[in-house]
Order: sequence, then structure tokens, then C-alpha cells
Amino acid sequence: MQRPLWRHLWDTPRDAVFDVVLVAVLFPLGPILAVFFPPDVPPQDFRWLGGEWVAQAVLNLFTLGLLVRRRYPVVLLAVALVMMLVHLVAVSTGTGALFSINQHSDPWMPGELPFLTYAFAAFETRARWRAAGWVLVAAVVFTALRPWTNPDGETLNNAVWVTAFPALLGLWTGARRRLVAALRDRAERAEREQHLLAEQVRTEERAKLASEMHDVVTHRVSLMVLQAGALGVTAQDAATRRAAEELRAGGCQALDELRDFLGVLRSGEQRPDVVAESALPDLSELVAESESVGVPVRLTELGESTAVSPAVGRTAYRVVQEALTNVHKHAPGSEVLVHVEYDADRVRLAVRNTRPDPAGGGELAASGSGAGLLGLRQRVELVGGTFRSGRTGDGGFEVGAILPGYVPTAEAGSG
Repeated sequence: MQRPLWRHLWDTPRDAVFDVVLVAVLFPLGPILAVFFPPDVPPQDFRWLGGEWVAQAVLNLFTLGLLVRRRYPVVLLAVALVMMLVHLVAVSTGTGALFSINQHSDPWMPGELPFLTYAFAAFETRARWRAAGWVLVAAVVFTALRPWTNPDGETLNNAVWVTAFPALLGLWTGARRRLVAALRDRAERAEREQHLLAEQVRTEERAKLASEMHDVVTHRVSLMVLQAGALGVTAQDAATRRAAEELRAGGCQALDELRDFLGVLRSGEQRPDVVAESALPDLSELVAESESVGVPVRLTELGESTAVSPAVGRTAYRVVQEALTNVHKHAPGSEVLVHVEYDADRVRLAVRNTRPDPAGGGELAASGSGAGLLGLRQRVELVGGTFRSGRTGDGGFEVGAILPGYVPTAEAGSG
């Protein structure tokens, strides 16, 4: 994105407004003073310069230079010093005052000088330019004091308040600004470190939880799978063997899902460069199961079926499965739309049912733990997705999720 033009001159809009208002106030100040204090300089004294209007034009341009005083204070200080020296030479040689309404104005200093010395001391941070700037400030103070002429108290007072004091004030302001910036940076760095420490603690807790789940659950499910396999071998009738095989297959699937989610818990890094090798599980079986019990389901899929990691695929499958189960329980007689949309790096799911039939049976509504949607939300957020659920405007209900295309696991990272 292109940087705004005003950002090249000012850091904040407040700085820009201040400088613009300052120039707007100082610009007409010279003509106004000339009206209330008529000049005692004859017009012919400006003839060698090209006329009085030339001197006024130079002063006006110098006043406009205040708009860049925060970025180029050293350059403006150099211009101010040249103007003071030229005016000094003109007065000393009898030519006349060039930039002052008073013919005997000696020494003369531009009215913009306090704002320049302050801006230099407060805003200039480049070492080379600061060294040159302090030389210019010293030269300006020396020229304003005119020590070779035995300056009186008024000259000394004007020189101090117009040149030296603004520079000292700018030094204090710049040091304060740098201190505030350093404190702010330190606070932000401490906050980032605290966030990193909290993330490290969460990662360690997740790894500990994964280890405990592995020790407790995997052992028991593995025994169940082995016992189901043994039962399938030794059973005499076909029905028992078939049931044992279904039990064994379900246990193996549970072990696969557990391994995927243990990998998600153990992994704290995003590795988008690893390409997943499995696609979203086939949802047509869930649709067929719902239609077999009298629930009409329409499945729509948009986009190309991109490859997703196993953890994401099973999470998407569980979202649709739980949503259809809730329709069976709480929305008998309704129609269901399952919408799946494949993007380049994510999978979008939505399961929406229409208004249920009030006359439908509600025997299953009281079954279950009542925490199905909460469990889905936690499962979706575990893989880095977003989950939503709620009633629709037509009296139905919608469950939706947006899942990333790939979620790293410990197994995937080591494979």
C-alpha cells in the first residue's frame, strides 16, 4: 500500500495540523505588523535586491518552510543563518535593513527561528545531521548575540529566548519522547514474552494431556480390538463374526482418530509446506443412513475436492454426523441440506434443517448428554477452525464450520 503524502512530512495527523495552523498564523503576521507599525525603511533601500516585494516573498517562502521543519530542520537552520548574515552585511555596509520593518534593526532574527531550533533539537535523530545542526545553532546564537559590539541586555535577552531556550526545550522534549517510546517498547516486549511463555505452558500441557490420553485410552482400545479380532476368528456363527468384525473395525478407526488428535495436541507449529495425502471422507454414507430412517437429506458440493489432512477430514465428518444426529433427535419431519464448499486452503461445511413437524415423535429428544454442540465446537477449534450454530429465520436450525485445509500432527511432521 502506497504511503500517504502527508506521512512523508509528519508522523501523526496531530503534527500535521499543528504545523499547518502555525504557518497559517505566521504567514499574514508580517503584513499585519507593517500596518500597525509602519516601516521606517525607505523603499529605495530595497532597490538593489529587486524591490520590497522580493524581500517579502523571501520571508513568505521561509515561513512556508515550517511545513517541513520536522524532516529538514538543519536545512532550514542553514537558510535562516544565511538570511541573518546577509541582513547583517547589508546593515553594516549601509545598504539598509533587508528583512525588517525597522531600518535600525540590528541584530535581526527571523520570527520562525524559535520553531526551527526547537524542531531540530526535538526531532532530528540522525547523528551526522545533529552534529551539523548544533554547529548551525551555535553560529545562529553567535550571530544574534553580536559579542564584538558589546551587546546590551535587550539583545542578550532576545538572543537567548529566540535561539538558545527553544533548543534546550527541544532537547528536553526529544529526550522525554525517546524515554516514552523506550518504555512503550519495553512494555510491548514484556507482553510478547508473557504471551510466548503462556503459549509454551499451553504447549507443554497439551503434550502432557496427549501422553496421558495415549497411555490410558490407546491401551484399552487396543485390547478391545485384539479381543474383537480373536472373537471373529473363534466364533461359530456368521452373525457373531460379523459383529466382531464391525467392533474391530470401529476400534481401529477410533485408534486412527486418536492418533491424529494426539498429533494435533503435540504439534505447536504450522507447516503449510507439507501436503496432505487424504481427502475429505465420503459423506454419502451419512446421507444414506439418514434417508434410510426417513430423513430426506440433500448433499451439495461446490469446488474441487482438495486434499486435506486426516484430522481435518475426520473433524468435518464428525460435524456432519453430529448435526444429522441432532436432526434425528430434535427435528423429526424436517428436510436437511448438507452443503460442502472447497476453497484453496479451507473447507466450509453447513448442515441446515427446516422447521420440524410438530406431530413428529420426540422420543429421542431426551437422550444424549446435551453437550454435543459444545463438543463439536471444541473439536473444530482444536484443529484451528471456527464453529457456529443457531436457529434460522424459518424456524429451522443450522450448524456450520470453517476448517483449514491442513493441520500438522506430530506423526505428519516426522514422516
